Amino acid sequence: MSIAIKTMEDIEGIKKANQIIARLYEDILPPYIKPGISTYELNQIVEDYIRSQGAIPGCIGVPGIYGAFPAGTCISVNEAVVHGVPSKDIILKEGDIVSVDTVTILDGYYGDAAITYPVGKVDEETKRLLEVTEKAREIGIEAAIVGNRLGDIGHAIQSYVEKNGFSVVRDYAGHGVGYDMHEDPMVPNYGRKGRGLKIENGMVLAIEPMVNVGTYKINMLPDGWTVVTKDGKKSAHFEHSIAIIDGKPVILSKKD
Repeated sequence: MSIAIKTMEDIEGIKKANQIIARLYEDILPPYIKPGISTYELNQIVEDYIRSQGAIPGCIGVPGIYGAFPAGTCISVNEAVVHGVPSKDIILKEGDIVSVDTVTILDGYYGDAAITYPVGKVDEETKRLLEVTEKAREIGIEAAIVGNRLGDIGHAIQSYVEKNGFSVVRDYAGHGVGYDMHEDPMVPNYGRKGRGLKIENGMVLAIEPMVNVGTYKINMLPDGWTVVTKDGKKSAHFEHSIAIIDGKPVILSKKD
């Protein structure tokens, strides 16, 4: 396993790529997250904004089972966990949740972050799912300090999620990021304390719990991309890219 340790110059470049996503999630998308819009339309808004910032939508053309990913971002609704393909046929409705997972490329550096939005008013269980998943991401980030290991991140996320009655997806994980979309190391959202790779200064990691209401088990849809919960219950996804600087995590994909 070859772990890329980034310089401060690299980290600044990766942060700029991530700040585009931060602005997208906080300023651009929220007014459009409402009943009646298609995931295809949301994708067009994402792609247009990324290009307006001088960056490239990093998801387009990623190779898959049946060919390249056709869109600029992954948009996953309700039971779709990750890698949902935007479609004119998928229309958001009141009470849905929609996860947007975006990668940007700017001056050769990659940004990567995800968010799950409620569509209109959601039920109490769904509201708790969103709150617990977002908090799990923060707890995972807090564990990403020099002196800890990757298992400490996964253990912190898993413990919190399961204590709250939800489950963490096992088949997909966080990862290194910056020079490429997916780099070593894998950063699972479950694990044991004190196990795995030691965390070092200069690492840039994507911390991204995917949390399900029911079972952690998943299925792949026939499109070869969209991953759904095996029991059809809802799933949420929150992701930040972070850098380890002076022994501590610094969030790169949080809006300045």
